[in-house]
Amino acid sequence: MLGMTWGDISPWIFYDMGLPLLLVAAAAYLLGCSNGAVIVSKYILRDDVRTHGSGNAGLTNFYRTFGGPLTLVVILCDVLKAVAAVWAGILMARYWDGGFWSQEAIVLVFAKYWAGLFCLLGHMFPCMFHFKGGKGILSGGTIAIMIDWRIAVVVWGGFLILAIVTRYVSLGSVWAGASFPFISWYCYPYFSIVVLAFIIGGLVVWQHRGNIRRLLHGNENKFSLHPKREGKT
Repeated sequence: MLGMTWGDISPWIFYDMGLPLLLVAAAAYLLGCSNGAVIVSKYILRDDVRTHGSGNAGLTNFYRTFGGPLTLVVILCDVLKAVAAVWAGILMARYWDGGFWSQEAIVLVFAKYWAGLFCLLGHMFPCMFHFKGGKGILSGGTIAIMIDWRIAVVVWGGFLILAIVTRYVSLGSVWAGASFPFISWYCYPYFSIVVLAFIIGGLVVWQHRGNIRRLLHGNENKFSLHPKREGKT
């Protein structure tokens, strides 16, 4: 099996690893459902973040609405769940079938994308919160770091530059989602991985469709270090 190309492996990975892939997908999705903004606002502050501002269950809307040190709890929750989800994929690829598949390094990369996708699906569409979640930037950015530092530099670099220069967090977020599949394609030009990357990036951009409309109309809110009760994210 050693020395086989990804084209040789990809038709078999879903057949031979069907069960572990399903288990990782389920675990990553449930981890993704642990939405920090909803958990902190609804169960600690007793005030659902989704009833304020843009109605989005994300970090920016949480900070604009509540501010305070609990924002750090939201960040920690969204980062750790992404790390755990990706590690679930890594461990599956390394140890399933006696570590047979880990002989092909690209399978580890595929596992990261696979777990990352389902983590984001859980974050965006959490089953226990009526499928109304966040937009996936913080968790998605963490997944990018876990996949490859080159991808993280492009995604995070563009995000930070645009967000700092324009003060539109949403503009940086759209860059992150739009650039992710293309830098992934450059780093890993394998069909299955590119498909997953475009799905991930497409989901992030789609979740920001309202922000895109407001940016085009010139009425998108800019980020401020001073949280406020009203606003759009």
